[in-house]
Amino acid sequence: MGINRESDIAANLQIGPTTLGMVRIYVEAEGVELPLDFDPDEAEEIAEELRGAAQAARAMRAGGGKPDPRGGGRKSRR
Repeated sequence: MGINRESDIAANLQIGPTTLGMVRIYVEAEGVELPLDFDPDEAEEIAEELRGAAQAARAMRAGGGKPDPRGGGRKSRR
C-alpha cells in the first residue's frame, strides 16, 4: 500500500515515552500490535516531518496540488 492510497482500515495510535528513555509510537489495528521505538532525536525529526506533511497537505487542499511521489519514511528500532 502506498502513502497516497486510501484504506478502510481503522487503527488506534498511542505516542509516549518508555521507561528506557525511548519514544514509542504504538499502532494497533485488526489484531496487529506494532510498537515502534525511536530515540528522542529521531522522534523530534519525525515530529518535524509530520509538521511538514501537514503544511504540504494544507497547501494541496488550498491549491489542488499533488503530493511528492517520493513521500517520506522512517524505520523503527524494534
